[in-house]
Amino acid sequence: MSNILIVDDDDVFATTTRKILIKLGHQASVANSLAEAQEVLKQTYFDLLILDIMLPDGSGLQLLDSCDKKQCSAQIALVTGHPSVKSLIKSFYGPNITYLSKPLNLAKLKSLLSRGADDEQDSDQIDPAAHFGYLVGESEVMQRLYKVVERVSKTSANILLQGESGVGKELVARAIHATSNVAASFVATNCGALPRDLVGSELFGHEKGAFTGAVSRKEGLFERANGGTLFLDEITEMPLEQQPILLRVLETKTVVKVGGTEEVPIDCRVISATNRDMNNMIDEKCLREDLYFRLAVFPVMIPPLRERGDDIKLLARHFLKELNKENQTNVEITEAQLDRLKSYEWPGNVRELRHAIHRGYIMADSSSGMMELPQKLESPFSRSSEQDISEQLIGKSIAEIERTLIDITLEHFNGNRTQTAEVLGISLKTLYNRLSEYSEAN
Repeated sequence: MSNILIVDDDDVFATTTRKILIKLGHQASVANSLAEAQEVLKQTYFDLLILDIMLPDGSGLQLLDSCDKKQCSAQIALVTGHPSVKSLIKSFYGPNITYLSKPLNLAKLKSLLSRGADDEQDSDQIDPAAHFGYLVGESEVMQRLYKVVERVSKTSANILLQGESGVGKELVARAIHATSNVAASFVATNCGALPRDLVGSELFGHEKGAFTGAVSRKEGLFERANGGTLFLDEITEMPLEQQPILLRVLETKTVVKVGGTEEVPIDCRVISATNRDMNNMIDEKCLREDLYFRLAVFPVMIPPLRERGDDIKLLARHFLKELNKENQTNVEITEAQLDRLKSYEWPGNVRELRHAIHRGYIMADSSSGMMELPQKLESPFSRSSEQDISEQLIGKSIAEIERTLIDITLEHFNGNRTQTAEVLGISLKTLYNRLSEYSEAN
């Protein structure tokens, strides 16, 4: 039996972990702050510290600095996913440091408690840079996203992921599924790729003879995802006439196959995704309002890559590492190349960055083993976008240009007027006055 101290300000995480440890036959205590942990450590020796780096009154590393040698000889499990932090901590605090990522479950805790101090967790099967096994990034906006993933995964709420093309919506969906610890599968489909006349058959299944070509009974995607997660990408591309059927399935938690009458019970979380913002969905009327509220019980906005510039170098190294591992090579990237990647805005987001790294890898100099990035990082899509904006401005008056600029900036920030005013360098009051003038002019 071990005596374990959990140091974390997340009450739900700390309490749940303590309960699991007690059920495993260990003693477990909780400290929610650095000061509380320091006080507890003065009184009691613990065999294991489960320690979060970010505490409300300081860093978990300060606890390692302040505890005596005897206490710091205990096994320490640090809750972090940052690879550079890992190597730095090991160089200072020795090999008794191991690492954990949230959420913890029974299997992870059993593995931790049975692992020797010299056993490395960073095996070939575990990427230390990937949070929840899928998401890479340490920027502030990504840290906020990780907190959302962690908390929403503890519920069964349906989730709508919103974000530009290429931001990694399916990866976020897979992270939520993996963190939910559900027993069944993650099933994904792209609603925009489904043939219009077969949407019902694909989602809900069909009976034999239901239509020409239905030569056998077919299980739909909802049934395949039963007990797990169904990911509906590009949900706003689903035909409007099929949306009431989807709404009924979400409300009743039953499906009726095409050509059938029997109601089949289903129990799965639905995670849907779209690259449209709210204003666009409303203007284009591509999603029923009642369906939106069923799908977006918990809406999640995924940041574009330009808002997480500090992650670009980390992502580039991560993608290169994947390519090297896949092809058993050792291609490298220079700091100058990383700086160049960071200076670009990446309108295609993470998908475009991955593509650029792949191209650079293919063109690597075989003699030096160094990547060779293309002379121009700009994609045809970014150039056409800039050209479209230029065409909107040519031949217009200053007042018209000002209005176009405000409209474009508002659209870019999904209607957020505070951000729009800050970027344009005007007060919020001035922005409201301009919008009021435009409204009256119309």
